[in-house]
Amino acid sequence: MSQPCVNIGMVGHVDHGKTTLVSALSGVWTDTHSEEMKRGISIRLGYADTTFRKCPNCPEPQCYTVEKTCPGCGEASEELRTVSFVDAPGHETLMATMLSGAAIMDGAILVIAANETCPQPQTKEHLMALNIIGIKNIVIVQNKIDLVPKEKVIEHYHQIKEFVKGTVAEDAPIVPISAQQNINVDALIMTMEEKIPTPVHKIDKPPHMLIARSFDINKPGTPIKKITGGVIGGTLTEGILHPGDELEVKPGRKVESDGMTRWEPIVTKVSLVVAGKDNVEEATPGGLLAVGTTLDPTLTKSDSLTGQVAGLPGTLPPTRDDLKLELHLLERVVGVSDEEVIGPIKTSEPLMLNVGTATTVGVVTSARKDIAEVKLKRPVCAEGESMVAISRRVGSRWRLIGVGVIKD
Repeated sequence: MSQPCVNIGMVGHVDHGKTTLVSALSGVWTDTHSEEMKRGISIRLGYADTTFRKCPNCPEPQCYTVEKTCPGCGEASEELRTVSFVDAPGHETLMATMLSGAAIMDGAILVIAANETCPQPQTKEHLMALNIIGIKNIVIVQNKIDLVPKEKVIEHYHQIKEFVKGTVAEDAPIVPISAQQNINVDALIMTMEEKIPTPVHKIDKPPHMLIARSFDINKPGTPIKKITGGVIGGTLTEGILHPGDELEVKPGRKVESDGMTRWEPIVTKVSLVVAGKDNVEEATPGGLLAVGTTLDPTLTKSDSLTGQVAGLPGTLPPTRDDLKLELHLLERVVGVSDEEVIGPIKTSEPLMLNVGTATTVGVVTSARKDIAEVKLKRPVCAEGESMVAISRRVGSRWRLIGVGVIKD
């Protein structure tokens, strides 16, 4: 398998078949967390790589496959490209996880089940998130067509067209499929090849990695001499990373002394790089990778470095305890049945902010018409002009209300 070159998000309402579709495309079931198995929903971001292939003999779309041998004629298929799927949770309480996943997506598949009316609350909220973060390469999947009669599928198709009118997905192709029965998956691969291009990355810049997961891969009882360093997972947005490179992670770790709290960057070394299931000597941007480090695994266990940024020492953006945001608010709260009007942001109001793969909460210290200054509970490492998704507490939930741009 070659290195993944593009990240494709799998988004949509809970239980509309996102994880089943990733499994149909990659053979990987991305719900591996025990609680996910029990509840049947994705809680954390799931990842899977797959290689799109094409049979030289069969007509379109039957020629598109993920199999090395064409299921139609038995001919060896040719490799097109390897992609990484980011399976985002659809459940409303997990919107922050979905937004952090959106930060590393180059395109998205919006999964909408044909056996429920469109739109469902989180279908609406996820489309708004894609709209606001600016992900333009979107393919809509009308899933579960095997569960409803033809007339209902056509009626549902018109509901989708009406729903996406005026959004970033207005002209997105709609592909009817059954992920469970593997129906039309070839047509979906063809559409992704056409509509979600491989982005052009800056490989002449220093490496810049957004961390979306972090792990301790040692089993309990491993002898001290055999303990492996902590692992970080995520995507390179630019630059090239090699085993042996020195790596700085910011904001780093929390240090408390003399009643004061500060964050210190962590410096480590890359011990190995895994991309597309293979150990590689060079990781390039696009796709998802796992980076083995010499870090004490207690620093990386249970996703504790999620939301941080890694790169060569001295090359990373500043760590920010405060953000000055230029505001672009939505007109109404999405994701709830009675969509209330969004009022202006007020001083002392708590907000949840998604910056890159980081999720943090801040309190507004100053609010004017289109500018808000926010003191963060947990700092972030971010460039000026970065996009920030803003959520407000509505009832008992955080709801997406708009986007901000960091101003220095």
